[in-house]
Amino acid sequence: MELELRHLRALCAIADSGSVGRAAAALGFTQPALSTQLRRIELLLGEGLFVRSSAGVELTAYGAEVVSQAREILTRADALGRRRSGGPPATAGALRLGVTNTPVTPALLDALRAACPHLTVSVSSVYATGELLELLEAGRLDAALGVDYPGLPVRHSSALAHRAINTVPIFVAIHAGHPLAHRVEVPLEELAEDTWFVASDDGVGWPGAFYEACRAAGFTPAVTHEFHVLDQLQSMIAKGLGVTAVQPTVCPVDGVLVKPLAGDPLGQRHLLVWHRELVDGPVVEALHHHAVRTHRNLLARAPHLQKWLSRAYPPARPPDGSGTALPGPG
Repeated sequence: MELELRHLRALCAIADSGSVGRAAAALGFTQPALSTQLRRIELLLGEGLFVRSSAGVELTAYGAEVVSQAREILTRADALGRRRSGGPPATAGALRLGVTNTPVTPALLDALRAACPHLTVSVSSVYATGELLELLEAGRLDAALGVDYPGLPVRHSSALAHRAINTVPIFVAIHAGHPLAHRVEVPLEELAEDTWFVASDDGVGWPGAFYEACRAAGFTPAVTHEFHVLDQLQSMIAKGLGVTAVQPTVCPVDGVLVKPLAGDPLGQRHLLVWHRELVDGPVVEALHHHAVRTHRNLLARAPHLQKWLSRAYPPARPPDGSGTALPGPG
């Protein structure tokens, strides 16, 4: 058996849907046939690509690497012959892009400007992914960068589609003088007596995922403040006024430490969501490709995340030669 483009498309479909059954339906296969094909691909590659559970499938670290490379290959293959000589590029036109509070945006826009100079992007900043979905459903946005959470997959109508950019753990930001500042990882239950700054409802599972993790750790935060303006929030953390959950790509200011939570009780999946009738395939592929690369570059520059990665992902299969395997789409 040799890998073919159809095999790569099958892997991407399984990763995007989180289910062999749903991927089989989308591809026009039976579930047993796709399961057999997946086993053959894993046998050929010599390592499992997905972890199976009653809820579906999730990418392994190696699977994330394979799917990321598969997407790059498929993007290039799909582009072959798409542009006729003298005609406009496939990524020409206008794109209305909605974004949440993500550090990916500046670098992504810069990458798109260089890679797709004929694509005009207008950006709308919206805090809640739920609101972004409403704008997409109404046709007021073409595509968006949003989030969801493990066990709480984003829901939308068939008019929209989504694809994972990256799945990462959620860390905690604490004052540099915090009693747990010396810990490599901070157990969530040991923050039970702290004041928490908790971001407001994002319409897709937060802060419910946070409070559920606290309940699983055996406590309910005694004092909470609803707050999500990052610059002001970091200033308050630096003054020792409380702690907060943060993305691992956050760059802490003086007086703030960013630490992994022991056991990774909280996670977040970054997503590209788009309106099927408003965005052409080449634009989707360009958006996703550059969003994945931008997010990975940010993760690679976060020292607190690198320490976590060295424990969570052994450096057996580094995708970029750096010696540390980064998590990927999934």
